[in-house]
Amino acid sequence: MAIGESRSLSSLEDSASTARVLNLRKVYSDFSEDPAYQKAPFFQNPVLNRSLIVKHRLRSNERDDFIVARNVATKLIIPIDTTDLKLGAHYVFVGQKNFEKILLTSIDKNSNQLQKDFETLSVLDSIPTLDPFLLREQLLRHGINPANVYFQITDADVLRMLTFAEAEIGELVRMSVGNQGTAEQVAILTKKLLSSNGAAETEALRLTLQMDHAQYREGIFCWKAFLYYKWQLRELLPKAKKILTEIETVVPKGTPSVDERVQIAQMRRNISRNFSRAVKSVSTTLGIYDNAYFMLTQKSDPLVFKNFLLSAPELFKSLGERLGAVEHLLSFWQFRVPAGSRTLMIADELIDIFGDFESSLDVVNDQDDAAISQIDFSAIDQTVL
Repeated sequence: MAIGESRSLSSLEDSASTARVLNLRKVYSDFSEDPAYQKAPFFQNPVLNRSLIVKHRLRSNERDDFIVARNVATKLIIPIDTTDLKLGAHYVFVGQKNFEKILLTSIDKNSNQLQKDFETLSVLDSIPTLDPFLLREQLLRHGINPANVYFQITDADVLRMLTFAEAEIGELVRMSVGNQGTAEQVAILTKKLLSSNGAAETEALRLTLQMDHAQYREGIFCWKAFLYYKWQLRELLPKAKKILTEIETVVPKGTPSVDERVQIAQMRRNISRNFSRAVKSVSTTLGIYDNAYFMLTQKSDPLVFKNFLLSAPELFKSLGERLGAVEHLLSFWQFRVPAGSRTLMIADELIDIFGDFESSLDVVNDQDDAAISQIDFSAIDQTVL
């Protein structure tokens, strides 16, 4: 395994994006004494269960580590000392050549001892993002059910989305405490809602929604998901406008052939169309949440919102994968063409990047259109649809 730099590891922890990083080391630090953590670990192997997992944009030299070409990989980072990141870490890419052999050697285990953990790593590698809501649903689909303490929004993202979330739930706070609800009350409830112990900290809200404790724990998890997805879409759209303009106007270096120019033009159109399709689908799905929330706050009908939250996990795959594909397109383009620089790609390289964008958008759009059509919304009052 390669050795990671301690400085970059510390930076990764401090500014980690929920969609990009799964920090099992921090979960261990925060919840190792929690009975739920001890009963249902994410990985069976304790070394893996204190690792960091990152969705990583591959550099050109790293792509040679894979048999099948790819631009993004799942990076498994194992700290040398889980109490001190300054000592550095080992890392390996899931699915790289000789992955299992490298990992088994590094933690001195045999394949039988890690079989279940390899299955979990395979699921992680199969999805475009590590956001906790999509991740939990995909693991459940494969019969893997770690404790809920593993599925939290990172502290860095909570800070980034706090103002947005306060505006989103302000109406509910005012409904709960009267029109005299202060900005401080809104801020306090928002922080409680987004915390890892949100359900236990907001008992009055449970009574308002007429949920039992088990329903409310699940409902809070789903509510955080929709707040997170709405915030994520809002953050991505301004970047998207600029980057799509760059994609539509970039001119490859040199003199491309006629066929290359035709192919690039067609790819531009496909990317723009499928990007818009993905964003529209995300917006439409989030609109279902908005209408259910409207029924709660404006029509004083908690049952509609309750039923929506309990049906919501079926939407996470569509939202998470589409937003993951959009984020991948934007972040990879920013990585390849940093702000203030000129695009210096030959036609072949541009076609390769555009092909990756086309493929990722096509896959999630086609799969998720089919998946959404199978969702049963009969439990949700039709007035919200």
